Amino acid sequence: MVVDDSAVVRGLVARWLGEVPDIEVVSTQRNGRTALDALDATYPDIIVLDIEMPEMDGLTALPQILSRKPDTAVIMASTLTRRNAEISLKALSLGARDYIPKPEAQHGMVTADDFRRDLLEKIRALAPRRPRERRTVPPASRESAPAATTPRPRTLATPEPAPIILRRPSAVRPRVIVIGSSTGGPPALTAVLQTLGGDGADVPILITQHMPPTFTGILAEHLARASGRPAAEGQDGEPIAAGRIYVAPGGRHMVVEPGAIPTIRLTDDPPVNYCRPAVDPLFESAVKVYGAATLAVVLTGMGHDGAEGARAVAQAGGTVIAQDEASSVVWGMPGATARAGVCSAILPLDRIPGQLSRYLKGIKA
Repeated sequence: MVVDDSAVVRGLVARWLGEVPDIEVVSTQRNGRTALDALDATYPDIIVLDIEMPEMDGLTALPQILSRKPDTAVIMASTLTRRNAEISLKALSLGARDYIPKPEAQHGMVTADDFRRDLLEKIRALAPRRPRERRTVPPASRESAPAATTPRPRTLATPEPAPIILRRPSAVRPRVIVIGSSTGGPPALTAVLQTLGGDGADVPILITQHMPPTFTGILAEHLARASGRPAAEGQDGEPIAAGRIYVAPGGRHMVVEPGAIPTIRLTDDPPVNYCRPAVDPLFESAVKVYGAATLAVVLTGMGHDGAEGARAVAQAGGTVIAQDEASSVVWGMPGATARAGVCSAILPLDRIPGQLSRYLKGIKA
């Protein structure tokens, strides 16, 4: 279901998605109220939900949608303003699975190749792994749905999982924590850092979360409140200080530069794994400075960013933790890291802070 007050946006997004063989657009709606009215009849797996709409906006509609259909994956869509970034992060804390920034103006939608690609990737990542029974959709329930009414196959092939091998953690107490995350990352980061509390107050925490500009600064503010530690976007040339949280700013890679006092370096190098900021450059640069004293964490996210960086951490004798599949919104990044055989622990989200504390205290079990 596509929900947006702009008929242009609704039409374009529905047309784009309708051209994909294994995606069916069951309904397009102009605001949260009409979306709720159509929910029972159309029963969507995924809803692309605009934030700013008349009558009922996306943030108001979200908890009502999830109350009635808890398994529905909601992707919030908004233009890149500070207000909408704040609302998007609030929506994630209320149960939205992901967010996507829309082009600044409607005319930009026509050539918004990045938006189109990113939306399709997010939908595929959040799609159910098995088809489910679907009710017949009465014509009246669709505002402007595609002409075809026969559902298309929705099964996504799942390869046989390879055995996962764990390795021993580092014998060296961590001097830095580096964290990578993407889809579902903001609530996961909040949960980890809030529960970690004062443990590891003598080590810096460096985070790459796949996010656009504006969002990353607000994320840092939220993490500061949740953790009780100073947190901000990393600044180019900034010395890395113990007890602080550094978030890679949207649109730039954040890496660690060696020196008597290691510093933050921001780069405009090409995207890595189609991402900027990307996790791999952060992990690979950190291990060059901290070696076996690097503690890396890969949280929920689509794709495989972080797996190669985690391999570099493991090869240098550092420690890697990955979030487990059951607690991840998308087990792409942590799954790729786990399958690489570089992890010392693969844990549910609520057990990761405790494991971090044990490693920081020198407990290896």
